Amino acid sequence: MEVKANLQYAKSHEWVLIEGSKAKIGISDFAQHALGDVVYISIPEEGDTVVAGEPFADVESVKAASDIYSPVTGTVVAVNEVLNDTPALLNEDPYGAWIIEVEVGSLSDDLMDAGQYEAYCAEQ
Repeated sequence: MEVKANLQYAKSHEWVLIEGSKAKIGISDFAQHALGDVVYISIPEEGDTVVAGEPFADVESVKAASDIYSPVTGTVVAVNEVLNDTPALLNEDPYGAWIIEVEVGSLSDDLMDAGQYEAYCAEQ
């Protein structure tokens, strides 16, 4: 399992990369392994609001359908449209295949750094 040191992680296995007032959000390597082969993703649109701890998208894999939860509250400013045609990128490159970028209003209080997330995953 790969965990990137420059990211923060939610207990629901999303990662967030904070860059100034914006945040890119995706799913972790742990999450994509648990899901199996991703075959579909529904993504919000630019201008939509996301709320920390609330689902903003869902993915379907050969194993199950799962919600993706936002680790931040804010407004969607960009969407990775490539995922609409190639959702398997979430499996191939979970840290390169970001899902949305958000203008951040606030962060979840429960975000973990890489070391904390590795320890959390080891308990799962």
